[in-house]
Amino acid sequence: MKFVAYLVVVLAAAGCSKSKDPPGGAGSGSPAAGSAGAVSSSGVAGAGSAGSGSAGSGSAGAAAAPPPAPYTPAADVPEPLKAVIAATDRSTEDRALDAGRKPGEVLAFFRVAPGQKIGELFAGGGYSSELIARVLGDSGTLYAQNSKEVLDRFARKPWTERAQKPVMKRVVALERPIDDPFPGDVRELDAVITILNYHDTVWQKADRPKMNKAVFAALRPGGVYGIVDHSAAAGSGVRDVETLHRIDEEVVKQEVTAAGFRLDASSDALRNPADPRDWNSSPRQAGERRGTSDRFVLRFVKPAK
Repeated sequence: MKFVAYLVVVLAAAGCSKSKDPPGGAGSGSPAAGSAGAVSSSGVAGAGSAGSGSAGSGSAGAAAAPPPAPYTPAADVPEPLKAVIAATDRSTEDRALDAGRKPGEVLAFFRVAPGQKIGELFAGGGYSSELIARVLGDSGTLYAQNSKEVLDRFARKPWTERAQKPVMKRVVALERPIDDPFPGDVRELDAVITILNYHDTVWQKADRPKMNKAVFAALRPGGVYGIVDHSAAAGSGVRDVETLHRIDEEVVKQEVTAAGFRLDASSDALRNPADPRDWNSSPRQAGERRGTSDRFVLRFVKPAK
């Protein structure tokens, strides 16, 4: 009997000890879950940021992901663009980016339309790639470039998963350096687009004159070179490309026109005059401010011969 009484006391003490342990089990895994893919400002970070919210909540699976912020494209956005943005089979993570990225206005400004041939620089995990592919349809082709470094560091898994979607069947994935983005047989493109990544080519030490010349060679006469990026303070040059993930708009204009392009127009769709432009706009650092940075949207054109 004494042994039984002793055993009861020991078990009770163990139960009390467990009840006092800090509740960190699920939450302690959240940094790993949150960082998987939250590296680039190209939109690949959606899966990573969504993962950190659920894994770090302390009650795995208990809370559903919040609904995406509402986004309605402007009235003058063409119907094919509105239709693909509203597609019900798009992921919640992608739809959550729409309000901050305004893909309807941006892709319309770059004149993306069904049946075109388009190149994309720094496709990342493919948020923009999938939207473009949906617009192009079965009669168009998207050549989506990623460098080996970008794929190995953060994009290979999300890109590979996205590439399995039926809507991506007309996408040609190119694993090539950013300053040599297209093979020689990729020519007469209607547009080449890079979204929120021109600044990355600077700190990655890419040969930007070579890159812009390669884009020029790949486009048809009259083709569009569309660039979106986070705006740095006027006159800052390339000072903030790595620390704040921003670039001075004038640097981009000078470098691209030096390759033979003509600046055709700019859009205010992503402008935010209230942005002090002194904070890091990368998805990993921006937090709740993601999608609110002041961004320039520039449309360059290859002059007709």
